[in-house]
Order: sequence, then C-alpha cells, then structure tokens
Amino acid sequence: MRAGDRYAAQNRRARHDYLIEEKLEAGLVLQGSEVKVLRQGQASINEAYAGETGGELFLVNANIPEYAAAKNFSHEPRRPRKLLLHRKEMTRLLGAIRREGVTIVPLSIYFNERGRAKVELGLARGKKMADKRQAEKDRDWQRDKARIMRARG
Repeated sequence: MRAGDRYAAQNRRARHDYLIEEKLEAGLVLQGSEVKVLRQGQASINEAYAGETGGELFLVNANIPEYAAAKNFSHEPRRPRKLLLHRKEMTRLLGAIRREGVTIVPLSIYFNERGRAKVELGLARGKKMADKRQAEKDRDWQRDKARIMRARG
C-alpha cells in the first residue's frame, strides 16, 4: 500500500492465524451505499475470505453494515462481493486454492490515490499452534533486545 492510501477496514487477526505467502491487490464491485459506509470506516473483514463461484472470485462474509441515509436503496450487509483481478492472476489463485490447500484472506480494504476501493488479499496457509508460539517468542526477544540496547546507550 502506498502513502496516499486510506484504510477502510483491516484484518489484523489474519497475520496471527495464517502464514501469508504472497500479497496482491484486487478491485471490488460495490454499490454506492457500500462505498459510503467504507469511507466512514465501519466495515469488518475479520471473518471474510475469498471463495470461487462459477470460475470467479468473490469476497465472502465481509460485513459492510447498511447505510442509514440510504433507507430503501441500501444493500445487504454480508452479500458476496465480486473481486476484480486479471485473468492470469485469477487462474493462478484458483489453481493454488484447489491444489495446495491454501486460502485467500483479505488483509485490508482501502482507498487508493484515485479514490477507488481496493482489497489487499493474502495467499495464506494456516499456522499451527507451535508456529504461533514461536512467532510470539521471536517478537518478545526482539522487544527485549531493543530494551537492552537502549539501556546500554
């Protein structure tokens, strides 16, 4: 993500639960009321994932609540939203999902410098409990090492 981008939603839990092997950017097909809610920063993608339907990728289970001012023209909060990718990228991702037992997890939804809503996807493999413990040990050691170096001056 670049400096001009603004986060609308983040999935911090994904980096804890999954080993992110690769990141890529995709567009989203949204309705007008969904864009308004995203600009307010009210969306949640903690339980979301990308799934295949009819040879295309959709963002499933992302919660974008209804926009109060839209009244009768609002959207369904948890509807599947189509992801816009190049055909080669989509074919590669679908092949990885089918073959390797990986999943595609949204890491963040943001607005780029042109004002377009984008989703950062991660090709993820589930972490085991031991992996999570090791990552926590490494984080603690880095924190302690920095503290020791500051104390030495």
